[in-house]
Amino acid sequence: MVTNVLRLVLATLFLAVLLWITIGHPYPVYADKDTWLWLGLSALVGYVFGDWCLFNCYLYIGPRFGQLLMTLAPPMAAVAGWMMLGETLTWKSVLAMTITLCGIGISILSRDSGNHFRLDLPLKGVLLGIGAGVGQGVGLVLSKIGMQHYADAIPADASAAMGGMMPFASTMMRAIIGGLGFLLILGLQKDFGKLRGAVKDSTAMKYATIITLFGPVLGVSLSLMAVRYANAGIASTLMALTPVIIILPEVLINKKRIRFKEIAGLAVSITGVALFFL
Repeated sequence: MVTNVLRLVLATLFLAVLLWITIGHPYPVYADKDTWLWLGLSALVGYVFGDWCLFNCYLYIGPRFGQLLMTLAPPMAAVAGWMMLGETLTWKSVLAMTITLCGIGISILSRDSGNHFRLDLPLKGVLLGIGAGVGQGVGLVLSKIGMQHYADAIPADASAAMGGMMPFASTMMRAIIGGLGFLLILGLQKDFGKLRGAVKDSTAMKYATIITLFGPVLGVSLSLMAVRYANAGIASTLMALTPVIIILPEVLINKKRIRFKEIAGLAVSITGVALFFL
């Protein structure tokens, strides 16, 4: 919870500086109430719910399995797009969802001596990972709706740089609403003391700064840019490669042993995600 507050507050500051340098305004200029509404909803779903689930999921099952469950995000985005935007959900999409789920099942399930399936991971961690995938998928669709409203609100005589920086301005709005959401939760839990302690911890602030730059500032902004300028399916598929990319750091940094079953499940899951958008 404290990590999320720190990274979203830092992201707001970094993005304000970036917008000031590029478009001359340290805030999301031209954003109307509809833009704030939809991007705010995406922040509550994607950041407050989704990232809360993801960070807690890491504590129970680790980042590798957490990111594997995040391959649920593209199918969840497709379902949300079907429900909110009227996008078509074909038989191929349903098949791709099934393959993705099978891949996840291969990685996290095993048979006991009685030939019954059992979870290799804590159930709470798995449920949190599923929640994270749902939050990111639905949040992405809400972000797309918000950026459509933002694009309509930008006047024709606006700076040419505004078009390229709109995803970063959108990320700033999401960071502000998400940060306020986490602060509210901290206040309800009466955990502000933990936040003060983290700010005084130089090591904690160093890592919070690093994950802010790679996460909310670059990662989230580039994902919104990808959705804006490329086919959403292709962008979502590429973003779903995170569990592949994370294997090497897991082995080198955390000294984790990777089993063949996990690699096979990952391959099946990524195949399902790719099939979803072919």
